[in-house]
Amino acid sequence: MSREERAPTWVIDAHIPSVARMYDYYLGGKDNFAADRAAAEKVLAAMPYVRAFTRENRALLCRVVTLLAQRGIRQFLDLGSGLPTQENVHEVAQRAAPDSHVVYVDNDPIVLTHARALLAKDPFTTVIQADLRDPASILEHPAFRAQIDLSRPVAVLLFAILHFIRDDKEAAAIVAGLRERLVPGSYLAVSHGYAGKISKEVEARVRGAYSATAAGDLIPRTPEQIQDYFDGTELLEPGIVPVEAWRPEHDVKLDMDKGGFLAAVGRVR
Repeated sequence: MSREERAPTWVIDAHIPSVARMYDYYLGGKDNFAADRAAAEKVLAAMPYVRAFTRENRALLCRVVTLLAQRGIRQFLDLGSGLPTQENVHEVAQRAAPDSHVVYVDNDPIVLTHARALLAKDPFTTVIQADLRDPASILEHPAFRAQIDLSRPVAVLLFAILHFIRDDKEAAAIVAGLRERLVPGSYLAVSHGYAGKISKEVEARVRGAYSATAAGDLIPRTPEQIQDYFDGTELLEPGIVPVEAWRPEHDVKLDMDKGGFLAAVGRVR
């Protein structure tokens, strides 16, 4: 690490790659360190189009939040929110509906510090430190309850986060624990890593790069596994598709063989 990018004291260990800072690097951000860039470059060497679908994932988040705000949703829960960048959830939601309330959840100290600085003067937006593996602790958190009324519809956003939960049953249980607390008319939106028909060698190289992070791995899952997250919901068209093909603003050729992120949005019945 160079002297110019010395880590602040609140960064636990800048020599351990962070998935949030790697994602920031893919997006062209500057909130990352040498270890993050080195790990991200290993991923890019194995799968050069990672930057493209990461940016498509961010664009998808904006489309989904705008759509749900237009449909009357005024409460958003963004889990594994990552580092603040352009077009954050609260900015997109409040542009469509100024009275939108947003809660960001993450457990990375660098994310929390940046987000709290950004949101200091926004009374409708809060960031809390919590573990996705314990949904009840999030939904019962005093700061969450101060912003979000669970008796009214909520949009739960799980973008590019569930694939860091290594156990399939645990990932499904996390989503179920959140979904079961949502009233009808709420929405669940998910994007998730997907291997498609990439070779086992490429998959191993990508997962190997993430093995050095605190998350420890990245687990791609199938459309069928992702479908299970949406029990009790009605999937919005076009169903489960690559992020770039979910209601795109331009023509996109659907390619389910290509690895990347899959996306889906469901309305709670």
